[in-house]
Amino acid sequence: MSTAATTAHDPASPDGTAEAILSARGVTMRFGGLIAVDDVDLDVFPGEIVGLIGPNGAGKTTFFNCLTGLYKPTEGSVTFDGSVLPPRPRRVVKAGMSRTFQNIRLFANMTALENVMVGRYCRTSAGPLTSIVHGPKFRREEAETRDRARELLAYVGLGGYEEYLARNLPYGHQRRLEIARALATDPKLVLLDEPTAGMNPQETRDATDLIFKIRDSGLAVVVIEHDMRFIFQLCDRVLCLVRGKTLVEGTPGEVQSDPRVIEAYIGTGDDEDEDGDTSAGSAAPAAVREEPSRGHVPPPASPSHGAIGSETETETEKDGGR
Repeated sequence: MSTAATTAHDPASPDGTAEAILSARGVTMRFGGLIAVDDVDLDVFPGEIVGLIGPNGAGKTTFFNCLTGLYKPTEGSVTFDGSVLPPRPRRVVKAGMSRTFQNIRLFANMTALENVMVGRYCRTSAGPLTSIVHGPKFRREEAETRDRARELLAYVGLGGYEEYLARNLPYGHQRRLEIARALATDPKLVLLDEPTAGMNPQETRDATDLIFKIRDSGLAVVVIEHDMRFIFQLCDRVLCLVRGKTLVEGTPGEVQSDPRVIEAYIGTGDDEDEDGDTSAGSAAPAAVREEPSRGHVPPPASPSHGAIGSETETETEKDGGR
């Protein structure tokens, strides 16, 4: 296991047999005086699933935006397949990196088939003139694009939904449609931003199977997710960000049991105790002393916490995984 403070990344796979397909070095993103991402390194290797976790506001999506060209990092570099990527989303996609979004971004009034075809157009080469007059090259590429879109809809489990408008699809199907559109770009690496957000347990299991299927086809996958059980069952490695910095990186087992990760998510309780002592001693000591006489019942003791993502029931599980 490595941490930002002690161990640097080496651009070689864990078994030393492959080069990283994605290598981010010292990525920093500032918005005025706010540092959203602070000197983050990441390597991703072919056929690997990497998880990116952290509390809300940790900088996960901002880091994704830096990797995919939506943001130009203030400092650092992103290398993909041996070449430094420019901060231009279209060139990033053509290089072989695609993504989905935390908030679903489909063309609501287009069919599922048309949404996937949109993702495929970055691989076509028909010029404006032949596209306008529907020349032979345009017709050939359009037919190939349509056939490939149908294949991908079937691949993600939406084979019977080609002509459904995207806005009429169930929520879980819309998530799958976004993944199909990302796959239509012929990527080598897919970045998924909270692919199971809002899903019930069965939909989450289906999403897990689909991501494994994508990995088994030879693609690398990076996943942002707040469902810890999902992440730790899915990923080969996990990187935890806190306040824009790398807190820890390692195998799911290592990260899951690291006390710093547990503290980042649920705290230690020390701060609350200190705050409580301060308020009792300075704000209204007389009122505090009078509470027991008015029938004050102290709150129950906090339950002990184990590793993040363990079998202990969580609030997420109580409400059905949503």
